[in-house]
Amino acid sequence: MANFTAADVKKLRELTAAGMLDCKNALTEADGDLEKAVEILRVKGQKGVTKREGRSASNGAVVSLIAADNSEGVLVELKCETDFVAKGDKFVAVADAIAAHVAASKPADIEALLGSEIKDGQTVQAYVDEANATLGEKIVLDRFAQFTDGYVASYLHRTSPDLPPQVGVLVELDKADAQTAKDVAQHIAAFAPTFLSRDDIDPATVDNERRLAEATAREEGKPEAALPKIVEGRVNGFFKENVVLEQAFAKDPKKTVQKVLDEAGVTLKRFARFRVGV
Repeated sequence: MANFTAADVKKLRELTAAGMLDCKNALTEADGDLEKAVEILRVKGQKGVTKREGRSASNGAVVSLIAADNSEGVLVELKCETDFVAKGDKFVAVADAIAAHVAASKPADIEALLGSEIKDGQTVQAYVDEANATLGEKIVLDRFAQFTDGYVASYLHRTSPDLPPQVGVLVELDKADAQTAKDVAQHIAAFAPTFLSRDDIDPATVDNERRLAEATAREEGKPEAALPKIVEGRVNGFFKENVVLEQAFAKDPKKTVQKVLDEAGVTLKRFARFRVGV
């Protein structure tokens, strides 16, 4: 019988983020040799990468990297299968390395990012696949944001104290204002707007909201003469819920986000909000 203890299994899990049974089997095969067990898990992990393709990656982390002068910034979401892997130093290190690479290489889109070289001839996709094998779980990189044309700031929110940030926001203002940038980023994290302004919404989406509002009002038996006002009121409600500039500001609901920006003398040029798995 292999010579290892429960503490050895725990240590191997901490080193590799592999499952309990996989760690036990690896230690058994390695006759209790921890270093050899790590190698066994890595080899088995590399062979099993394709078997993980159909599994769900709904955990993970959002990381950011902001230039010292706030002239540019990056937001990256990296997903995995379990919170155990998500909170491990190795997983977060992979996410941070990818964020640093995005900042340095400025890829045009996710395809360009995955195909770019991150180190020693290795593409980002290969780097993610290596993490997949090493950590023993499906690792997914399918979105990032990078702003380079204004005052850029980020806000990261932890939904649980023992997990890395699960929500991340990147904002870009037209001029420097650290406090307003932070306040607006926190607001976006909490209220999850979809659009910056009405101009960003596809007219077909607005038309559909108007159609649904009218159909709902008719179903409720509202008077015909009142329908136009009711419909416009409900469409405006859609705007106030989904357009960040029209939302009631988190710290002072009597003001809109637009009002807060106007009072600060700055413009919100764009934003990105990631929530892991959403």
